[in-house]
Amino acid sequence: MSHPQELSFSPLASETVPRYAGIATFMRLPHYSIAQAPQADIGLYGIPWDGGTTNRAGARHGPRQIRDASSLMRKVHPVLNLSPFKLAKCADFGDAPVNPLQIEPTLDMIEQFVSEMVEQNIVPLGAGGDHLVSLPVLRALAKKHGPLGMVHFDAHTDTWDRYFGDCKYTHGTPFRRAIEEGILDPKRIVQIGIRGGLYSENDDNWGLEQGIRVMRMEEFTELGVKKALEIARDVVGDQATYISFDVDCLDPVFAPGTGTPEIGGLTTVEAQLLVRGLRGLNLIGADLVEVSPPFDASGATALVGATLMWEMLCLLAEKVDQNKQ
Repeated sequence: MSHPQELSFSPLASETVPRYAGIATFMRLPHYSIAQAPQADIGLYGIPWDGGTTNRAGARHGPRQIRDASSLMRKVHPVLNLSPFKLAKCADFGDAPVNPLQIEPTLDMIEQFVSEMVEQNIVPLGAGGDHLVSLPVLRALAKKHGPLGMVHFDAHTDTWDRYFGDCKYTHGTPFRRAIEEGILDPKRIVQIGIRGGLYSENDDNWGLEQGIRVMRMEEFTELGVKKALEIARDVVGDQATYISFDVDCLDPVFAPGTGTPEIGGLTTVEAQLLVRGLRGLNLIGADLVEVSPPFDASGATALVGATLMWEMLCLLAEKVDQNKQ
């Protein structure tokens, strides 16, 4: 095994090795275990699990297809004018361990996997998986940073309570559980793109009562990107903040490969502008979830996911670099 100081953290050069060649990793980065590369700054990883899905499953296959699509990412962001791989040491840390048959043991395994990164001061950037996988990631981060703020892009609030009797862990409940556990500060949460029908008139009331700033798609359409970002930045402030992006926040025209599509969503351009507009926040991690390859054989949704992960990687790398100074 290489000594730590000899490790490379550079993507495979697409100028010499075709992007369709080689073993697929996130952004063509080298693959290490966390133990091999504790000096990494940002760890990209997959969470191939959708045991919290209540209807259309398939997001367990998301990380593998996103890895493949991410080979199309390049090294320099022309709008932000930065190269994340020059600002931070980045690596693909593989997939978190999961058990497709058991929910709570899997949540524990994901939390432990991410905790290993957090304990080494490695910033986690994950690819799901259904949205329940965000809960153990937040648990791991809150142990270090305390109650977190969050910018949450989604068609659904994911603050509902129980499904099918007393099932409290589903992809529709992660942020309710996180608030109840004290790992998310509801007054520092903004949710953008919310839309679609409800099971009852009261479904979203709990989150509103806790102080979450819910920006339904209709309001976002009226406000526009610039004003929506002003509100989001004001809500989360300058304390530790997580980004969670459910790909169903986008209109299914742009991202059909997801478990719970809702028409009337964001465009891909709006999504890119919104993520870029979070530049400079105190970001301590991010995830991109709910890419479900079985519902999009073209791979277009995975490309959306990979591109938005690239956008978030650029923000995280810039923050890492600022923290070093």
